[in-house]
Formats: sequence, structure tokens, C-alpha cells
Amino acid sequence: MSTIEFAPRPVVSTRLRLTARGRRVLAALAAAPVVVVIALAVLGNAPAVASGEDGAATGAFETVTVSSGDTLWSIAEEVAPDADPRDVVDAIMRLNALGDATVVAGERLAIPAQYADR
Repeated sequence: MSTIEFAPRPVVSTRLRLTARGRRVLAALAAAPVVVVIALAVLGNAPAVASGEDGAATGAFETVTVSSGDTLWSIAEEVAPDADPRDVVDAIMRLNALGDATVVAGERLAIPAQYADR
């Protein structure tokens, strides 16, 4: 039995060629960490609901206990009769982190400092 020997093939190095789609994917992968860092920076610096702005952290706001039949609109008209009730309702909802304008009798609501002193 005889052995057959083959000549070694030369190693051919190929050049990597990216298509337009490949370049877009590579750019997106490279940009992803930058986008995440920017998003965290923006979301991390959002003001807290009970921050020190407008005296909220110092206890400068007053609270109101909701009575039977009260609505946010009626409370807004009562605590700030000279202000636009829509603005007061919105401020009360944001301060108390309410998802909607529904309130329940016995619930305690914080009134924003700008309307508490009126």
C-alpha cells in the first residue's frame, strides 16, 4: 500500500467585507451603550415628587381629609378659589401620585404649598 501525499494548500486570507446592512447593525451595536448611559442620566435626574422644591420636603404643605361627596374639583375650588381649578386638580394629582381623579371619603390629600397658603 502506498501513501499519497498532497501538497499543502496556501493559506488565503480573505478581507472582511460588510454590507450596508451589516454596517448599520454594527453601528447600532456600538451606539447601544451610549444610548443606555444617556437614558439613565436623563431618567436618574428626574425630580422626585416630594423633593425640596417649593418647600414640599419641609412640610410646608397642608393636608385635607376627603369628605363624603367631595371631588378633586370641589377640593380645588375650596383650597384655591382664585386659581384655575384645572391647574389645582393637576397639582394635587401630581403631588399625591394619583392615577385618576377618583378620591374616597376619609382619604388624606396633600395640598401643594403654592395653594396651601391662600
